[in-house]
Amino acid sequence: MNDKLKSDADLPDSGIKTLLLIRHAKSSWDNIAVSDFDRTLNDRGKKDAPAMAKRLINRNIPIDAIISSPAKRAKKTAACFAEEYGFDESQIVYVPELYAAPLMVFYNVVRQIDDSLNHVAIFSHNPGITEFANSLTGFRVDNMPTCSIFGIKIAIKDWNDFSEAKKEFWFFDYPKLVV
Repeated sequence: MNDKLKSDADLPDSGIKTLLLIRHAKSSWDNIAVSDFDRTLNDRGKKDAPAMAKRLINRNIPIDAIISSPAKRAKKTAACFAEEYGFDESQIVYVPELYAAPLMVFYNVVRQIDDSLNHVAIFSHNPGITEFANSLTGFRVDNMPTCSIFGIKIAIKDWNDFSEAKKEFWFFDYPKLVV
């Protein structure tokens, strides 16, 4: 098995929270008059987002909450995951600071997650999401490709303790990874 994908049965124990960092799916550059914030998904992105959500579901990886940048491409990617997981789109939490977010914004967003939530997915953009992923464990990625997922486990009860907590690399997956 590819070392980037840990065992599918490697689900978190009780008392362990999981965080999935998901870069938005491939966006369209067809209309250069559209602002970066308003770029939508291209055909590949529209195909990859539900396919990657299904990969998580097939591996029995839970999501309790979805937090996303409000940029169109991130919103649409998050909405695809929400649909596959049976969430209503209104349950997605949009955090404006996740658009073009520097490292510390990610830490601040995580610390504010409700402690009743154990399995959270955050949708955002490069370069910040790659920088954040690389700050968490010893597993490093050069670049999180579009619609990639970086999963970690954290032995905490309170998300407020996230920054200081020991974090364990769980898996890294992306659309072009052959498993």
